[in-house]
Amino acid sequence: MTGIMLFALIVTVAIVLAALLGKNKSRKAIGFPYEKHATLFSAAERSFLGVLEQAVGPEHRVFGKVRVADIARVKSGLGKSARRGALNRIAAKHFDFVICRGSDLRVLCVVELDDKSHGTLRAQARDQLIKKVCEVIGLPLLQVPARATYSRQDIRSRFLASIAPTPSNDAIGP
Repeated sequence: MTGIMLFALIVTVAIVLAALLGKNKSRKAIGFPYEKHATLFSAAERSFLGVLEQAVGPEHRVFGKVRVADIARVKSGLGKSARRGALNRIAAKHFDFVICRGSDLRVLCVVELDDKSHGTLRAQARDQLIKKVCEVIGLPLLQVPARATYSRQDIRSRFLASIAPTPSNDAIGP
Protein backbone atom coordinates (compact mmCIF):
# COMPACT_ATOMS: atom_id res chain seq x y z
CA MET A 1 0.00 0.00 0.00
CA THR A 2 2.80 2.43 0.81
CA GLY A 3 4.53 1.54 -2.45
CA ILE A 4 1.43 2.63 -4.39
CA MET A 5 1.21 5.89 -2.44
CA LEU A 6 4.91 6.59 -3.02
CA PHE A 7 4.49 5.87 -6.73
CA ALA A 8 1.45 8.20 -6.91
CA LEU A 9 3.39 10.94 -5.13
CA ILE A 10 6.34 10.59 -7.53
CA VAL A 11 4.01 10.73 -10.55
CA THR A 12 2.23 13.81 -9.16
CA VAL A 13 5.52 15.61 -8.52
CA ALA A 14 6.72 14.72 -12.04
CA ILE A 15 3.51 16.10 -13.58
CA VAL A 16 3.75 19.34 -11.59
CA LEU A 17 7.42 19.79 -12.53
CA ALA A 18 6.68 19.12 -16.21
CA ALA A 19 3.86 21.69 -16.14
CA LEU A 20 6.08 24.31 -14.49
CA LEU A 21 8.93 23.69 -16.94
CA GLY A 22 6.52 23.91 -19.87
CA LYS A 23 5.13 27.19 -18.58
CA ASN A 24 8.62 28.67 -18.22
CA LYS A 25 9.56 27.56 -21.75
CA SER A 26 6.47 29.22 -23.22
CA ARG A 27 7.30 32.47 -21.38
CA LYS A 28 10.86 32.39 -22.63
CA ALA A 29 9.70 31.72 -26.17
CA ILE A 30 7.66 34.93 -26.10
CA GLY A 31 10.58 37.00 -24.79
CA PHE A 32 10.10 40.68 -25.53
CA PRO A 33 8.08 40.84 -28.77
CA TYR A 34 8.09 44.62 -29.07
CA GLU A 35 9.20 47.15 -31.60
CA LYS A 36 9.24 50.92 -31.67
CA HIS A 37 6.38 52.80 -33.29
CA ALA A 38 7.64 55.05 -36.07
CA THR A 39 5.77 58.07 -34.67
CA LEU A 40 3.80 58.94 -31.55
CA PHE A 41 0.90 60.46 -33.48
CA SER A 42 -0.84 59.67 -36.73
CA ALA A 43 -0.59 62.27 -39.49
CA ALA A 44 -4.08 63.54 -38.60
CA GLU A 45 -3.17 63.84 -34.91
CA ARG A 46 0.09 65.66 -35.70
CA SER A 47 -1.75 68.11 -37.91
CA PHE A 48 -4.36 68.77 -35.25
CA LEU A 49 -1.75 69.06 -32.49
CA GLY A 50 -0.07 71.96 -34.26
CA VAL A 51 -3.35 73.88 -34.51
CA LEU A 52 -4.35 72.95 -30.96
CA GLU A 53 -1.08 74.23 -29.49
CA GLN A 54 -1.50 77.54 -31.33
CA ALA A 55 -5.17 77.77 -30.35
CA VAL A 56 -4.68 77.31 -26.59
CA GLY A 57 -1.80 79.77 -26.50
CA PRO A 58 1.52 79.83 -24.64
CA GLU A 59 -0.18 79.99 -21.24
CA HIS A 60 -1.31 76.38 -21.70
CA ARG A 61 0.50 73.12 -22.38
CA VAL A 62 -0.78 70.26 -24.48
CA PHE A 63 0.11 66.65 -23.71
CA GLY A 64 -0.77 63.78 -25.99
CA LYS A 65 -1.91 60.22 -25.38
CA VAL A 66 -2.27 60.54 -21.63
CA ARG A 67 -3.68 57.49 -19.84
CA VAL A 68 -7.16 58.00 -18.40
CA ALA A 69 -5.86 56.42 -15.19
CA ASP A 70 -3.31 59.25 -14.91
CA ILE A 71 -6.14 61.79 -14.82
CA ALA A 72 -8.98 59.89 -13.11
CA ARG A 73 -8.43 57.76 -10.05
CA VAL A 74 -10.72 55.16 -8.55
CA LYS A 75 -12.55 56.41 -5.45
CA SER A 76 -11.56 54.96 -2.12
CA GLY A 77 -13.95 52.82 -0.15
CA LEU A 78 -14.49 50.16 -2.80
CA GLY A 79 -13.82 46.51 -2.21
CA LYS A 80 -10.71 45.00 -3.78
CA SER A 81 -12.62 43.35 -6.64
CA ALA A 82 -14.72 46.43 -7.45
CA ARG A 83 -11.62 48.64 -7.30
CA ARG A 84 -9.69 46.34 -9.64
CA GLY A 85 -12.65 46.18 -12.04
CA ALA A 86 -13.00 49.96 -12.12
CA LEU A 87 -9.29 50.43 -12.70
CA ASN A 88 -9.19 47.78 -15.42
CA ARG A 89 -11.93 49.64 -17.34
CA ILE A 90 -9.72 52.71 -17.71
CA ALA A 91 -6.17 51.36 -17.39
CA ALA A 92 -5.56 50.76 -21.10
CA LYS A 93 -7.48 53.81 -22.34
CA HIS A 94 -5.99 57.19 -23.12
CA PHE A 95 -7.11 60.71 -23.93
CA ASP A 96 -5.93 61.97 -27.31
CA PHE A 97 -4.85 65.32 -25.80
CA VAL A 98 -4.86 66.87 -22.34
CA ILE A 99 -4.64 70.65 -21.93
CA CYS A 100 -3.07 71.96 -18.74
CA ARG A 101 -2.51 75.40 -17.32
CA GLY A 102 1.14 76.18 -18.02
CA SER A 103 1.93 77.64 -14.61
CA ASP A 104 1.05 74.60 -12.50
CA LEU A 105 0.04 71.89 -15.02
CA ARG A 106 -3.46 71.72 -13.61
CA VAL A 107 -5.61 69.70 -16.00
CA LEU A 108 -8.21 71.97 -17.59
CA CYS A 109 -9.69 70.00 -20.44
CA VAL A 110 -9.29 66.86 -22.51
CA VAL A 111 -9.63 66.72 -26.27
CA GLU A 112 -10.72 63.77 -28.36
CA LEU A 113 -10.08 63.89 -32.09
CA ASP A 114 -12.91 61.92 -33.69
CA ASP A 115 -11.82 60.38 -36.97
CA LYS A 116 -13.55 57.71 -39.06
CA SER A 117 -12.41 54.96 -36.67
CA HIS A 118 -14.87 56.34 -34.11
CA GLY A 119 -17.72 54.88 -36.17
CA THR A 120 -17.09 51.31 -35.03
CA LEU A 121 -19.14 49.84 -32.18
CA ARG A 122 -16.00 49.21 -30.13
CA ALA A 123 -14.82 52.81 -30.56
CA GLN A 124 -18.27 54.14 -29.71
CA ALA A 125 -18.29 52.13 -26.48
CA ARG A 126 -14.84 53.49 -25.66
CA ASP A 127 -16.02 57.04 -26.44
CA GLN A 128 -19.00 56.59 -24.11
CA LEU A 129 -16.69 55.41 -21.33
CA ILE A 130 -14.41 58.43 -21.84
CA LYS A 131 -17.41 60.77 -21.87
CA LYS A 132 -18.84 59.27 -18.68
CA VAL A 133 -15.48 59.40 -16.86
CA CYS A 134 -15.14 63.08 -17.79
CA GLU A 135 -18.69 63.79 -16.55
CA VAL A 136 -18.10 62.00 -13.26
CA ILE A 137 -14.80 63.76 -12.49
CA GLY A 138 -16.05 67.14 -13.73
CA LEU A 139 -13.50 67.49 -16.53
CA PRO A 140 -14.53 69.24 -19.75
CA LEU A 141 -14.32 67.05 -22.84
CA LEU A 142 -13.83 68.78 -26.17
CA GLN A 143 -14.69 66.48 -29.06
CA VAL A 144 -13.36 67.62 -32.42
CA PRO A 145 -14.26 65.91 -35.68
CA ALA A 146 -11.17 65.11 -37.74
CA ARG A 147 -10.81 67.30 -40.81
CA ALA A 148 -8.26 68.07 -43.49
CA THR A 149 -7.83 71.57 -42.03
CA TYR A 150 -8.80 73.30 -38.80
CA SER A 151 -9.58 76.86 -37.85
CA ARG A 152 -7.30 77.97 -35.02
CA GLN A 153 -9.93 80.52 -33.94
CA ASP A 154 -12.71 77.91 -33.92
CA ILE A 155 -10.63 75.53 -31.79
CA ARG A 156 -9.66 78.41 -29.45
CA SER A 157 -13.30 79.49 -29.05
CA ARG A 158 -14.40 75.93 -28.32
CA PHE A 159 -11.55 75.44 -25.85
CA LEU A 160 -12.27 78.67 -23.98
CA ALA A 161 -15.99 77.86 -23.87
CA SER A 162 -15.23 74.40 -22.49
CA ILE A 163 -13.18 75.78 -19.58
CA ALA A 164 -15.37 78.80 -18.85
CA PRO A 165 -16.73 78.73 -15.28
CA THR A 166 -20.13 77.05 -15.20
CA PRO A 167 -21.96 75.14 -12.49
CA SER A 168 -20.59 71.88 -13.98
CA ASN A 169 -16.92 72.86 -14.26
CA ASP A 170 -16.34 75.90 -12.04
CA ALA A 171 -14.24 73.73 -9.71
CA ILE A 172 -11.77 73.41 -12.56
CA GLY A 173 -11.36 77.11 -13.29
CA PRO A 174 -9.60 78.68 -16.28
